[in-house]
Amino acid sequence: MNKRIKSFVYAARGIRMVFGSEVNMKIHLVIAFLVIICGFIFAISITEWILCMLCFGLVTGAEMLNTSIENIVDLVSPNFHPLAGKAKDIAAGAVLICAIISALVGLLIFIPKGLALF
Repeated sequence: MNKRIKSFVYAARGIRMVFGSEVNMKIHLVIAFLVIICGFIFAISITEWILCMLCFGLVTGAEMLNTSIENIVDLVSPNFHPLAGKAKDIAAGAVLICAIISALVGLLIFIPKGLALF
């Protein structure tokens, strides 16, 4: 049981590290906070909340994996190498795809609600 508790402690430390050191993660956090505020303002449905939460998790998880990959690549390849750059670019591209899809989901949820006000 002690091993299980330690794994949660290590995971929480990783979450704190990435939120404390990565500017992009802070940007994702601000956007998530704004979406939550808009969710309350527009009284989105439970299904829409679920979609927003899934998008938060998708982007946050992708950003954490990207940060992890960048750190590993920097460790094993401190000098420039085309494959190291390729790995980092692909990981960053994965985050971008997740963020774009999440933004589209947000637009599909919030644009109709905003238009309904007018």
